[in-house]
Amino acid sequence: MAEILALGISHYPPLSGHDETMSGILKHMLQNPTLPEELKTPDGWPEGMRAEWGNDEGKAAATKHREKLVYWMRKARKALDEFKPDFVLIWGDDQYENFHEDIIPPYAISAHPGFEFGSPKNNVWGEPPEKINRVKGNVEAGKALATGLINAGFDVAYSYKPLHHPLGHAFTNAIFYLDYDRKGFPYPVVPFAINCYGRKVIAQKGGRPNFAKPLTPADLDPPAPTPWRLFDLGAETARILKESPWRVAILASSGWSHAFLTAKTHYLYPDTEADRGLYDAIRTGNYKYWKDYSATAVEDSGQQEVLNWMCLVGALNEMKRVPAEAGFVDTWIFNSSKCFVIAPPAA
Repeated sequence: MAEILALGISHYPPLSGHDETMSGILKHMLQNPTLPEELKTPDGWPEGMRAEWGNDEGKAAATKHREKLVYWMRKARKALDEFKPDFVLIWGDDQYENFHEDIIPPYAISAHPGFEFGSPKNNVWGEPPEKINRVKGNVEAGKALATGLINAGFDVAYSYKPLHHPLGHAFTNAIFYLDYDRKGFPYPVVPFAINCYGRKVIAQKGGRPNFAKPLTPADLDPPAPTPWRLFDLGAETARILKESPWRVAILASSGWSHAFLTAKTHYLYPDTEADRGLYDAIRTGNYKYWKDYSATAVEDSGQQEVLNWMCLVGALNEMKRVPAEAGFVDTWIFNSSKCFVIAPPAA
């Protein structure tokens, strides 16, 4: 029987940039013309938010935020290197990158022989954006997983080559951050894209609100897959992989509540309280809390990307495994809560 390492990390895009730009999303959200007058300056913000902003627009806080994130990325990489997987299965969201108006699958496996993609612009490593990064894929494993899921009643989409984009940032950033120290990433990957953005995947192009053209109900797209269905998808994935010939690392790649998706906070800060509820549940193995989590709650708290983790939690539940290590990195001004878990197979 195959062994499985389970990991969860964040693909937070500003981590690839410099500290002085990390609060850029908040600065954009402050341009919202419907923002209440009292929230337009730090004087009206919650105390914790003012403290993070400080007198340098968050630069000092960004340095500390980066240190926490990189600490957990290095721990996850260490677990990966010690496990030595045959490939890494990554659950990540596609934000209007590979999937556009021509097709939006609920979830899709990329059974590609390999992937080539550039480096992030203005990155902290000083790499030119035209640098070509290459990682291997695993066609056989991707096809086997798709076959197993279809036979189990999960009508998963699959592809053998990219459509519009080499690989979405949920996947490329996961690779960059697990290789934050730039020593190389030798493991083949099987990207497993989840339509997390659902009703805003086309309407908002999987990104920030367009304040010049606010969305109306008629603009919205059909919803994302339900949390319980993705929980079951993750469980079935674990069952298939347990019976496979491969040693596999399964990885959820995303932040949790996103400020730019959270209307009730005026798009300024994430719903940390809701995220902490999910974190306490995954940390303690209360997976029913996750499976019972509603799609309405996901959207209300700007937690669309948590749907990637719903697959991971379903897999953990199937394997009857609780994380050996878990961490929660909260913030007021850096857009999203970030969670990390490391759940190796029993010794």
